Amino acid sequence: MTRRTDEAAGQLLRGPRALSIEFRCSLDGPTIALPHVWERIVGSGHATLALRADYQAQLRRAARDIGFQYVRFHGLLSDDVGTLVQHRNDRIHSFFNAHRIWDAVLDAGMRPFVELSFMPTAIASGRATVFHYHANVTPPRDWAEWSELVRRLAATAVARYGASEVEQWFFEVWNEPNLRSFWRGTRAQYFQLYRESARALKEISPELRVGGPATAQNAWIEEFLDDCERTQTPVDFVSTHHYPTDRTVSASHDTEIQLATMQRNILREEAQDSLRRARGKPLFYTEWNTSSDGHDPRHDEPYAAAFIVKTVMQANGLVDAYSFWTFSDIFEERYFPSHAFHGGFGLLTLDGIAKPSYRAFQLLHRLGTELVTPMDGMHANVAAWVIRDGRSITVLFVNSAPPLHDLAAASATVHIATTATVQTATIERIDDTHANAKRRWLEMGAPEYLREADVNELHLASELDVEPYQVISNDSGIHVTVDLPPNGVAAVTLDLGGDLPRASDG
Repeated sequence: MTRRTDEAAGQLLRGPRALSIEFRCSLDGPTIALPHVWERIVGSGHATLALRADYQAQLRRAARDIGFQYVRFHGLLSDDVGTLVQHRNDRIHSFFNAHRIWDAVLDAGMRPFVELSFMPTAIASGRATVFHYHANVTPPRDWAEWSELVRRLAATAVARYGASEVEQWFFEVWNEPNLRSFWRGTRAQYFQLYRESARALKEISPELRVGGPATAQNAWIEEFLDDCERTQTPVDFVSTHHYPTDRTVSASHDTEIQLATMQRNILREEAQDSLRRARGKPLFYTEWNTSSDGHDPRHDEPYAAAFIVKTVMQANGLVDAYSFWTFSDIFEERYFPSHAFHGGFGLLTLDGIAKPSYRAFQLLHRLGTELVTPMDGMHANVAAWVIRDGRSITVLFVNSAPPLHDLAAASATVHIATTATVQTATIERIDDTHANAKRRWLEMGAPEYLREADVNELHLASELDVEPYQVISNDSGIHVTVDLPPNGVAAVTLDLGGDLPRASDG
């Protein structure tokens, strides 16, 4: 990744300049719900990875530390899983591997988010494929054969796990059919694929939940719902994907330039638009990340943590599920890199070392579910939120901006009007010198392959340190001040005593 030096791409970072920013709120004021929609689903690359022991260990850890509930992956129906194969003159359905994959997900304390992809060669109409495992991306040769495959898949799931369990899963039809890389049929053919799939699933149980169109870039939502209404096809949720680089990919092949030229808060703006177009259906974003580049160095850095916190908090009230892509760098759509920090999509490295992005989701997981409003004060880069959880509150800070923008260190203060008193106060940080294992890896000389001692050292460097915090309280309330470096995140947790106002809905 190169650093652009001319002014055309945007403002260059002009060096540190201390900012002093203040926010105000009241614990007597209203609260709004803060459901943890970012924990509902998380992404993973390829179905067969769930058969690996290291993948399973990382999945269990992510479920425990972050609270992820469902995992989504590609290729459950592809030839390498063996769900439908042609052997001489016989067409053989086998769901043995699919069951083992689902077993691994359930054993991790999560549930499958079943993406119905890709096309088994035995019933495919063409030879076009994607990824190294040759996932076929053409429509079925015979729609009845596709329907039978989906029907059998669902029937075996119900037989193995019980209807009450499988009815809590989600079934999503295909992946990004608006992109030629993933679908060589027409839009009308995708709509037919969805109809055949939805009807086959509902034949097994009317309570099975199915949705689409699983498009990239927020596409086809209205057209998809129009077709479902016209054909009386059930749809239980609307799903789509977005990345902040979607609209700027034509500006440059350099991801940093793409990010530098993106509209600020673009993911929030797009979610607002998609919510309107979803017509009251639950809105699931089943892929998003800080960029769509699978080798973006910023995925491994504090930049990602700050972007995640800001994006997730801004999505409140707009989405019903917000699935980060992906939980692990155990991911091989093209190949397996060997370097521990190679800019992969994952929250965890190949060796299971937590990136700053993983720690950001940990901080978010610990938040309560009542967001104090309103928060007076506004700044382009620095944001703050106050979240209640019983007799404790968390004051969450972030200092974030796109690359090449003017991003200075800041001193941010949140003034909280309350008569409550502070019993204990702690702070956790993510920034260049906190919870940043990549920095330590670079100091070690960026070894390509890690020894056990290296892994242990990097685990320590990745930890979130909980430190005592000195809070200021007086007659006007509680005053929380934090110094935030560029791309810094801080969470101050306060345990309160005295008379606490009752939370109220705004």
